[in-house]
Amino acid sequence: MRKILATALSSLLVAGTFPTPSFAADPPTKTPIKHIVVIFGENISFDHYFATYPHAQNNPGETPFTYTQLFNYKSNEVPNNLLTPLDPTNHFAPITGVDLLNHNPNGPTGSGAAFNGANAANPFRLAPSQAGTADMGHNYKPEQAASNNGAMDHFPGSTGTAGPPPSVLSTSGAEATKGLVMGYFDGNTATAMWNYANYFALNDNSFTTTFGPSTPGAINLISGQTNGFAAYTNVISGGTLLHGTHEAFDGQGGFTLIGDGDPLGDMCSNTAIDNVRLAGQNIGDLLNAKNITWGWFEGGFDLTVTNHNGTTECNRSSVNVIPGYGGAATADYIPHHEPFQYYASTANPSHLRPSSISAIGSSWEADGTTPEPANHQYDSHDFFDALTNGNLPSVSFLKAPAYQDGHPGYSDPIDEQAFDVSVINALMKSSFWDSTAIFLAYDDSDGWYDHQMSPIVNPSYNATVDVLNGSNCIVGAQQVHDGRLTDRVHSMLGVLGKPVNGRCGYGTRVPLLLVSPWARANYIDHTLTDQTSVLRFIEDNFLSGQRIQWGAGFDSVASSLEPMFYWSTSPGYLKVHKLILDPNTGAIVP
Repeated sequence: MRKILATALSSLLVAGTFPTPSFAADPPTKTPIKHIVVIFGENISFDHYFATYPHAQNNPGETPFTYTQLFNYKSNEVPNNLLTPLDPTNHFAPITGVDLLNHNPNGPTGSGAAFNGANAANPFRLAPSQAGTADMGHNYKPEQAASNNGAMDHFPGSTGTAGPPPSVLSTSGAEATKGLVMGYFDGNTATAMWNYANYFALNDNSFTTTFGPSTPGAINLISGQTNGFAAYTNVISGGTLLHGTHEAFDGQGGFTLIGDGDPLGDMCSNTAIDNVRLAGQNIGDLLNAKNITWGWFEGGFDLTVTNHNGTTECNRSSVNVIPGYGGAATADYIPHHEPFQYYASTANPSHLRPSSISAIGSSWEADGTTPEPANHQYDSHDFFDALTNGNLPSVSFLKAPAYQDGHPGYSDPIDEQAFDVSVINALMKSSFWDSTAIFLAYDDSDGWYDHQMSPIVNPSYNATVDVLNGSNCIVGAQQVHDGRLTDRVHSMLGVLGKPVNGRCGYGTRVPLLLVSPWARANYIDHTLTDQTSVLRFIEDNFLSGQRIQWGAGFDSVASSLEPMFYWSTSPGYLKVHKLILDPNTGAIVP
């Protein structure tokens, strides 16, 4: 293995200055990055993938992972995880005298033992044979309850779901109880993610913008604003919310989206449940105003395709055979994962196809005057088709077909990494690589255990859904950031310019990876970030720092992602130019 790694490194590390490709045809940018690609995965907490990084068990028969120290220069190398807990409220000083793996607050002898009862469990490793798991609880209110005023000790009782799957149990048997929520993977399963963390940049202080599941996370990624409905069906009847886990009263006579209502008008939406159209703008509107190419690429969006199993249109499905689970068919396209469909200005409700491959990313057909029918909404295969034909939009958001998006219950880390690696390998082999930044981000934590409480930068006072601090959500593990504590004096404004409820955040901690020739290699970034930090980077890079809604969108207060980059071209700096991985195993291809 050492010989393979040495051979791989000799082909990956390039001394000297960065290449300078021609950017004449691209829009002006603040940084050398001309193409941003966001791979938006599903339902992973930071500790669920990186609890023991960079130390994997490397059991016989499993894909091995070996951490490689790349450089001699001083860098952050210790992540805040279960193996090496750090204190973000005290400049990331090591926390001593605790054993989060064997004497956890959620365990049988922990502070949450009475609450968790028979489901109390310490964290435990899930093997590759256990890659397929049950889906945990991850709604807005239960996630706050699991954090329990910062004690982080109510996870099994608040968000836990008992298996199977997995059907293969460990010696503790916790997988068969709600203690499954304490399970984590290491580099023998999430191998690609660990390799990207080793050779590029990993942020260990990134949170969902607010508590809650997929849709609020996706909406925050593109607008930073989950308040305000322009239209809706099946939301309220007789003054009572019909789906109390999906919407919350905002305190100003309106609603805030806290859950997974479907987009109103999407022909694949389930009209029997709540369907919503959001007010306000998103990043697509801002990019369109500057004629900057962009697109959201989601597996299953192309309804003209017929899968190998004969399924087509909105019912296209793929069977995923995941270890310890078996075959499980799920629809490739999930409407509530597609955030641009919630806005009239950027929706493609009939899933119209692009007029041509060359038009992908553009607002116009080839004649420059006819509006492009796809309206920037595409299938994931369209991304590969465009890239193969030399067309990469300035901004691309990618969502895998459901069986590869990593969501527990119908996907797993092995299939997730197959999609991610296929995207990243293709970009590395393309002519766009030297000007590209790829962010691997997540919509929510799925309720999986994570030991780090978030700072609360925006409070909420809806006692029906806010339970972090008693009957509200006002304070967490506050960090010093930009010379001030992250607790805010004034609440974030809603879409109509008034303070609103239902947007308590930051929420749960999730992984954030940067893969780019401009990334700080072998680097752990402790900068406090959230999902809208990706949005802010797009705004800063392409739009001169324009914000969607100052004082209301979380992008107004989000931290920059630039600390994850290395802009220097000083002689002697080594960069990881390319890292080709095996999509099936996540291992380095020598």
